[in-house]
Amino acid sequence: MRSSASLDKFDIKILVHLQREGRCSNVDLAEAIGLSESPCLLRTKRLQDIGLIRGYRAVVALEKLGSHVIVFSEVTISSHRPHDFRKFEAGAGKYHEIVECYNVSGGYDYLLKIVAPSIAHFQALMERLLDDDIGIEKFACRVVLRQPLDQREYPLSIIATGKPSWE
Repeated sequence: MRSSASLDKFDIKILVHLQREGRCSNVDLAEAIGLSESPCLLRTKRLQDIGLIRGYRAVVALEKLGSHVIVFSEVTISSHRPHDFRKFEAGAGKYHEIVECYNVSGGYDYLLKIVAPSIAHFQALMERLLDDDIGIEKFACRVVLRQPLDQREYPLSIIATGKPSWE
């Protein structure tokens, strides 16, 4: 799927650099991508205005904050009318522990990424979701043991061009 926004190589360079260095100054960004400061700032503001840049965030080292568990939960809902999907999504959206939610194809309807301080906390959350009666028919859970790859950047050049990385 192609973006409705018209992007050139400098726009892509801006996006790629900001994914890596979201706190960089406009001066540093302009230097990194090979543009002067004023056009770089105008392009960055345009990318924000059209919604390609949604915001800037800190990447927090959870392991330094305290004990935690990451769980992926596969959820199947009992009915598949549009109202049922909205009901589930609204209900799941009430819990801060659910940090990502994907409506997926295949053997289940949703894949949730849940971050909790403990397995007991996670279990209590799942029981609460079931008690909320938001349409969960069944769920399966996968506890993360370790994360050998942590790719925090989207492959923007590949997405923008449609060319695979191995070519």
